[in-house]
Amino acid sequence: MVGPMREMDLGLLRTFVSVVDAGGFTRAGERVHKTQSTVSQQIRRLEEQVGLPLLDRNSRAVALTDDGERLLGYARRLLALNDEANAVLSGRPAAEVVRLGVPEDYAVERLPRLLADFARANRRLRLDVRCDLSVRLRADVECGDLDIALIKQEPGRPGALRAWREPLCWIGPAAEDLHREDPLPLVLFPQGCVYRNRAVHELERAGRRWRVAYSSPNHAGVRAAVSGGLGVSVLPHSALPPGARFLGMADGLPSLPETELALLTGSATRGAGVEMVTALLTESLPEPVWA
Repeated sequence: MVGPMREMDLGLLRTFVSVVDAGGFTRAGERVHKTQSTVSQQIRRLEEQVGLPLLDRNSRAVALTDDGERLLGYARRLLALNDEANAVLSGRPAAEVVRLGVPEDYAVERLPRLLADFARANRRLRLDVRCDLSVRLRADVECGDLDIALIKQEPGRPGALRAWREPLCWIGPAAEDLHREDPLPLVLFPQGCVYRNRAVHELERAGRRWRVAYSSPNHAGVRAAVSGGLGVSVLPHSALPPGARFLGMADGLPSLPETELALLTGSATRGAGVEMVTALLTESLPEPVWA
């Protein structure tokens, strides 16, 4: 039986959040100006304080345990409150932090300039932008770890403030006929991705055999794998990479239903900054994102 938990040290919590956000101990150390060994020791001290393992050290990359996932949202809120209190007591106006989640293709290709211009024009706000798979962004909104998120989802799912339809296409390498292979080699995002679900579901319905030839959690990796000739994938119409071509029913592939880009906010989300960022995204995506 776990005994009473000791009071958590805010410095250790800040290191914990830095490790998660930086994706590793070395990069986290650079952020908080500590050595890798010091960062590792601080994480162990925090685990001793809470009496639970927070990071899975058997994983190659930094991976949170279930308890670490639960603590992360609380850690962010505790640190934000601490920073706000310090700002108020020092006489400085506290900056409102707006935590925004976006899919990687939007974070890399479509939103940086828009968000940078917004941040420069609104110095009292601080944007904390995170890109990830849509399934994770939705979970972060629901648990309160994000204020707003743009996510890819099945059309018509309730709860979105605004939604834009997004047609999907089969794409394959321009110089090869991989779509004629049996089983069909696929380049996919990890399980839970709506694009992956679309590809697998429609191939199963059509009775077409398939295999996973390459899997990547990031948009650039999927595009590069298709261009390099590793397989066929499903992506939005606007995301055709160099060295690839569109494929369709004439190539023996089934038609693909549309997906949606949806704008979500947390149920407890409040504040003028959140409303401003929500309005910015709504006004900036007035037409289907693929047009």
